Amino acid sequence: MRKDSRLSRVLHVLVHLDAFDAPVTSDTMAEMLSTNPVVVRRTMALLRDQGYVDSVKGHSGGWSLAKPLHEITLLDVHRALGANSVFTIGLTDDNTTCLIEKAVNAALGDVMSEAEALMLARFGEITLDQLA
Repeated sequence: MRKDSRLSRVLHVLVHLDAFDAPVTSDTMAEMLSTNPVVVRRTMALLRDQGYVDSVKGHSGGWSLAKPLHEITLLDVHRALGANSVFTIGLTDDNTTCLIEKAVNAALGDVMSEAEALMLARFGEITLDQLA
């Protein structure tokens, strides 16, 4: 099962951005993350749309923080990335008339909802400066 590492990777980049005196290019960030600059630009655009980073085009352009790290929480970044479920576990719905499948889905759904709510609440308490 493939893990979604976007949140941890973006948090890594944001904390690094705080240490730079000038905007950082997508190429530099892509090198840090071993990914493609297009992926970086697409992801950073989500953060820019929420006001967490700025971008400047041109020769001395790149990405920089629009807010200090202490004003950005893990929850902010999670939501900016699209607020997908924090779990990759999914419920099955192949046999929606099966009573056992319904019972399994209900039990798993309740537990996952509870765990996710707890996790997201904790995300809201952790600011990026705490990671630095």
